[in-house]
Amino acid sequence: MMTDADDAPWLTVLGWGEGGTAGLTPASREALQAAEVVFGARRHLRLLPVLAAEVREWPVPFADGVPELLAERGRRTVMLASGDPFWFGAGATLARHLEAGEWRALPSPSTFSLAASRLGWSLEGLTCLGLHARPLTRLRPHLHRGRRLLVLLRDGAAVSELAGLLVRVGFGASRLLVLEALGGERERVRHLRANADLPDDIAHPVAVGLEVDGDGPALPLTPGRPDHWFDHDGQITKPAVRAATLAALAPAPGERLWDIGTGSGSVAIEWLLAHPDNRALGLERDAERADRARHNARELGVDWLEVVEGDALEMLNAQAPEDAPPPDAVFIGGGLSEALLATLWRRLPAGTRLVANAVTLESEALLTHWQCQAGGELVRLELSSAAALGTRRGWKAAYPIVQWRVEK
Repeated sequence: MMTDADDAPWLTVLGWGEGGTAGLTPASREALQAAEVVFGARRHLRLLPVLAAEVREWPVPFADGVPELLAERGRRTVMLASGDPFWFGAGATLARHLEAGEWRALPSPSTFSLAASRLGWSLEGLTCLGLHARPLTRLRPHLHRGRRLLVLLRDGAAVSELAGLLVRVGFGASRLLVLEALGGERERVRHLRANADLPDDIAHPVAVGLEVDGDGPALPLTPGRPDHWFDHDGQITKPAVRAATLAALAPAPGERLWDIGTGSGSVAIEWLLAHPDNRALGLERDAERADRARHNARELGVDWLEVVEGDALEMLNAQAPEDAPPPDAVFIGGGLSEALLATLWRRLPAGTRLVANAVTLESEALLTHWQCQAGGELVRLELSSAAALGTRRGWKAAYPIVQWRVEK
């Protein structure tokens, strides 16, 4: 007869902290004592008590340990993971390789929870970021004076890098609350300024509470950011037109954009800034502009923008539709042609939103033809700005933009 024990998951993902077994729940202690195999990072294993289980150090990089873990399927196995395994932890990565009934998680307080309790900060009012293995520039969209952030970092050197970034972008007056080894005997909290000399003995694991201060520019929250935020060669969708373009593209969480003729990357970057789960692929034939788009994405905290160099039509014709995830929206900012529109219309799935901007009469005529055939909305955007006119001022008109907005 099958028992409950036979049905129990073979893997327990156990939240582990600097306090070792002292902070564990009875269920976590029981799982650890019953384990046949225990996996953990070196800093976790040093806090283990004597166990009957086989103890194995998790390798670096993290992905290398997954096959070793899966090879123990059927044995009672514990994987030690920092704090709450499903908040910037290993839990989600492991769960992708397992069936639902194979594992259970027993979390401990997360580093964020411990940090907030030490500082007296309300978690729901904070921005929490895990930047152990991610570029620190991901902070950039969140640097607004008066805001509080909790940031997990890989080591003490990363604290210096963080301070250097803050100084570079004008927020050197920010207060850093450096929290080391929270929950353990080595716990330490130090209050520093980003523009001051930092200690060289900051110990891992480390988190930083950041109170943003300084006179640096804050990245606006709405689309149509000013041009000066983007390095460009003059070929950039202007802010007002960009705002209208983003409104037409209508980004929603988790959606994917194809930005054809990405140029400086401004439209794709604003798409990514709309939500951290969004994705974007930029297609750009000019290598210098492609590099510039990647640079802009890194500087503005959306380094996951993918930019591919080459002719968009050639790439679309060479790639089978199943070779890449389909987009939810497509923007054509450059390289507009009859062949490009025909190819896109043929391969895009139903429901895809397409927005194309035209400046020349030839491109305008092309969009007019397509709007008559496929429907959608044709909009003409005309902008003028005040400029010197002799000793007085007058309106200086920019080239009008014709925009086609359609859902396939």
